[in-house]
Amino acid sequence: MHEKKSTNVQMIMRDGEAEYAVLPWADYQALLRAAGQGGEVPERPAPPAVTPALAELVALREAQNMSQEQLARAVGISPSYLGMIETGERQPDSAIRRALARVLGIAEWEEDS
Repeated sequence: MHEKKSTNVQMIMRDGEAEYAVLPWADYQALLRAAGQGGEVPERPAPPAVTPALAELVALREAQNMSQEQLARAVGISPSYLGMIETGERQPDSAIRRALARVLGIAEWEEDS
């Protein structure tokens, strides 16, 4: 006799249709194994390395006695986005990089863009 295991699946709906299914990790791993895909999900790729100049962004900002909010507003981005740039979670596009260079007085950053 085959015993059916009860799983706790959460359905996420959009416009009355099921769009996503959320299930316990162990059940997801079992589905992967049953599909012949092992059972382990590859690790999330590491974020791109912070360029050396951007790694110094916090120190440069603080040397100018600017808060994160002040620099973000001067550049035209949100403080939370600046925080992600400072931690290396996000890489700024060339326009933001040029604006940071202008506000902080870093000529090399403008040339790198």
